[in-house]
Amino acid sequence: MFSSFSSFSSPFSLPRFLRGDPGLAISIPPVATYDVETHQEKRARALKHFLKLNHVTHSIVYHNLQFHNHMPHVCTSLSTASYSSAYTSHEILGSAYLLGAKAEQLHDIYEAESRELEKWEDSPGEISKHDWRDYLGNHRYQKAYVDFFEDELVLNGYDWRKVLDEYMFQGEEPLINCLIAGLGHPLIHLGYAYELSSRELAMEALGLITTSYNFLHRYLDDTSYTKPVFNSTTSLLEILERVSNDDRIDGLFAHHGAENTESLFDNHEDVILEHWNSWCLLNPKKQFEDSQKAAAALFVATQGSASERYDFFLVHLLTSSHAIRILLPFIPTKFHVSLVRQWWLFVLTVYIAQLRPPINLETITNYELNGKDWDWLSTKAVDGKWARDAHYVKALRALRETAQTWGDKDLFYLKAAAKFGVEFDGWGGFGPLREVC
Repeated sequence: MFSSFSSFSSPFSLPRFLRGDPGLAISIPPVATYDVETHQEKRARALKHFLKLNHVTHSIVYHNLQFHNHMPHVCTSLSTASYSSAYTSHEILGSAYLLGAKAEQLHDIYEAESRELEKWEDSPGEISKHDWRDYLGNHRYQKAYVDFFEDELVLNGYDWRKVLDEYMFQGEEPLINCLIAGLGHPLIHLGYAYELSSRELAMEALGLITTSYNFLHRYLDDTSYTKPVFNSTTSLLEILERVSNDDRIDGLFAHHGAENTESLFDNHEDVILEHWNSWCLLNPKKQFEDSQKAAAALFVATQGSASERYDFFLVHLLTSSHAIRILLPFIPTKFHVSLVRQWWLFVLTVYIAQLRPPINLETITNYELNGKDWDWLSTKAVDGKWARDAHYVKALRALRETAQTWGDKDLFYLKAAAKFGVEFDGWGGFGPLREVC
């Protein structure tokens, strides 16, 4: 059921890779970045216009503060190469742009997505430098946070990287240690900010991080949660097989859904942390490469049949892994391993909350391409039936970029993308509340 990677058993001492050693960088080349402020081609100007328009018009969280605005993500992905999700409008713009969408297509995306979004509403109060941490995790302060960070942007000469450096990476509890809150949307949004060199997206990312901030940060901020375990391994898929067979969490939930998350930590924190600490990053770059393959497998190889809908929550494991791939060359080295481990905690949480579906790699490796290639898939993402679905477009792009990063000699990523691209017929994996993020 699972692929086999080498295992490693460690002695009971805290390994170097868990001590935040600044020498343990995951050195990969940066992705191509696109400065939307300076590019003069028509579609780049169109993207800049729509990103700014969305930024000043639409809130980053809406629908009773439950959905995230994905507009920036989709427009970005279609410009390099729906089932309309309720989270981020910039996401669909960005993805579309990066997949090669024309200016007219970006316009159509913006018009379609903006119908479901909501305009900004005033927060209960303003936020200042001395109290900005007092309202962490409170979505009602989304506008106040974005306003505050934009004021900081002005004070820093519009250098958005300086603002990120101060608020993302500094202090005893840096915000970077809670990027997986909000189903990973702060992490994904931040990736697009760097990829498009967009100060609007950077300030929105800070707004998402601060308003989504929750208890998950403590597992990275407090090193006492990181403990060596006897049965450590370098293979995520090996650990996921253990998780799938762990009878301590059998029958834990009656249905899929995001509402399972908090009770999981409240009642079975020890189980989660045992599996979390089992992953040994002896060679962080190699383990990160393996984690990206595991992300693709978790999303595509867990679908039971061609008629079964793909899991909406598992796709976020793939797109958030892609966001980390974007961020690693830009963030301080000391956060490289901890960010990847943060993503692994996210994986365990979502996989268990989604009832631990079997991973069958043969559904990918045995898939017949029948002439399908990346150009065919890019066209399908831009012009196909689901071209307005933010998560569909982002998933295809994430798989393509992963193949470009590590190579795809066995066509694993192309087969995964083709399988998903052809079989997709809407999202599943929702509980009775049918949460849409």
